[in-house]
Amino acid sequence: MEIDEIKGRSLPETVLLSIRARNARKAKATPRKRVNGAEIVVASYNVHKCIGTDRRFDPDRTARVIREISPDVIALQEADNRFGDRAGLLDLARLELETGLVPVPVTGNGKGHGWRGNVLLFKRGTVRDVHQLKLPGLEPRGALVAEIDLDEKRSLRVIAAHLGLLRRSRSEQARVVLDIMSSADERPTLLLGDLNEWRLGNRSALNTLHTTFGPTPPAVPTFPSGLPVLALDRIMGNRHDLVSGVEAHDTPLSRVASDHLPLTAYVHL
Repeated sequence: MEIDEIKGRSLPETVLLSIRARNARKAKATPRKRVNGAEIVVASYNVHKCIGTDRRFDPDRTARVIREISPDVIALQEADNRFGDRAGLLDLARLELETGLVPVPVTGNGKGHGWRGNVLLFKRGTVRDVHQLKLPGLEPRGALVAEIDLDEKRSLRVIAAHLGLLRRSRSEQARVVLDIMSSADERPTLLLGDLNEWRLGNRSALNTLHTTFGPTPPAVPTFPSGLPVLALDRIMGNRHDLVSGVEAHDTPLSRVASDHLPLTAYVHL
């Protein structure tokens, strides 16, 4: 179910559409199949501090969901404790052994995995450059910007972000993201993350992003994971043919592992 299908509908109608969409889907416990070798699989996943809808802290369950997806690049949100020493919550060494994913290096994070809860993991290639951005707003929000050489011929810039809960903050944060981009810069660029915005068009706090990342791929509901009706998580590209096949990773495991479903997509380079 795409977000356009629920525009203008009442909450009961929206819930009914979500139920029908779930019943129509097959649970996907196997990795996404690449149509050709040029594609890579990317994902964004708010792991909710590894606390599931059953209120149980279970980092191994979170890691199993990531293994189900089998991404080449994945942005995680809420992967560190928010307060205190901001310690990381996943066993990254074990995750690397099981999936081949390694984190983009960051500095000044103490015991944390990433930057202000954002962790960007990739399976192969070389990180050429990383920027850690502080985003404006009342909450301590941030974004990671990484330049990754996937191989000798393909490179990708990835912006991994978790935007704020307040609409005004999201608008300001979206402008910071746009400042990263140059009109003359045609490098393939992805924006991955929990953007905390479900509105579309002029009502959206993110409508300024469309100048660079539009026309955007379908907005797919990912929240709440048990019956998703809000498209809080997004995967966007600065080229119209860069991103395709955007869908929620909806499995029995992912429905309980976090309050968000992971969002996945193909990227064509």
